[in-house]
Amino acid sequence: MKQAPFLTVIVPVYRGTGVLPKSLGALLRSDLPRDDWELIVVDDASPDATPIVAAQYADVLIRLAGKPRGPAYARNRGFEVSRGEVLVFVDADVVVHRDTLRKFAEYLRANPDVASVFGSYDLHPGGGVVSQFRNLMHHYVHHSNAGEAETFWAGCGAIRASAFAEVGMFDEWHYSRPQIEDIELGRRLRGHGFRIVLRPEIQGTHLKRWTFVNMVTTDLQHRGVPWMWLLLKEGPNAGAQALNLRRIEKVATALVGLAGLGMLAALVLTATWPLLISLAALGGVIVFNRHFYAYLRRQRTTLFALQSMALHMCCYVVNGLSALSGSVMHAVFGAPTPPNDVSAQAEVGIKTWPPGPAKPPRSTWDVQPTAERADRVV
Repeated sequence: MKQAPFLTVIVPVYRGTGVLPKSLGALLRSDLPRDDWELIVVDDASPDATPIVAAQYADVLIRLAGKPRGPAYARNRGFEVSRGEVLVFVDADVVVHRDTLRKFAEYLRANPDVASVFGSYDLHPGGGVVSQFRNLMHHYVHHSNAGEAETFWAGCGAIRASAFAEVGMFDEWHYSRPQIEDIELGRRLRGHGFRIVLRPEIQGTHLKRWTFVNMVTTDLQHRGVPWMWLLLKEGPNAGAQALNLRRIEKVATALVGLAGLGMLAALVLTATWPLLISLAALGGVIVFNRHFYAYLRRQRTTLFALQSMALHMCCYVVNGLSALSGSVMHAVFGAPTPPNDVSAQAEVGIKTWPPGPAKPPRSTWDVQPTAERADRVV
């Protein structure tokens, strides 16, 4: 039996035939010695050739049957067969840098009091204006907030396996599709007293192509509203120091909302003075974000910065709608509750939240070792 690796890299994937050769290939080119890490790919019931592609790279391939259950469920299944002391979660559309795994390993070995560390996207995303804006905003926010963090990012992040198990893994019951399962996990880690550190020099390239429509849909339905529910569940001081939840972001969101009301009032009253209020409010948002917009201009062009300003204003509109929708849904439906079977487990003494899941029947999942690691039959 070979010695257990220090890192277990877990990649959840659904319909990944186009991105896996790039993302998994980049992992295999890592400069961390191969004996120090293992690669587990969890195919979330893809209907295409994703498992065939993944099998060419993975040490262990887990194929989930039935309908897709989301990355939270897939990552948890990967953890259940992992051997590493540290879990490294990498999204299937993220191409890590050659030194990414080594930097994770070196930092966590040198800082035993840190339970989790995550990185950022680099400056070289693909796609058009929307994709460039999204990824550069992510890069800017992470590089501007290096150090102690209040949340976690699973696109390229590492957690000690012991801490991951102690807090109950990803909440696969509330988050059955890509949402804020990593943010929620980070909140539980902090609630248990674990340290999380953001190290933006640990990087990967994001391959996702964003459109305006899926940007708005993702921010509203899959991130904004669930995040608002989470904050309301935790209480009035929840997430005060989390990325994108600081006071300046709340003020900017309110100013954009004020600008929108001013424009509406101008139409209803057929007056110009409400437009002056709108312009003043938008001017305040621009002043608050002047360093970000200057950064975008330096990284790309003046035209790109102007286009990004418009997209950024849309993000603030979505933030406001998310807060409103989440508050209304929380008031009407209350906090999200786990399914009846999960509640039953808690009643019989399971203390972790979310309760530790039982492994599904053998017919619903299949762990397949690749030829090079045939000793790992599960």
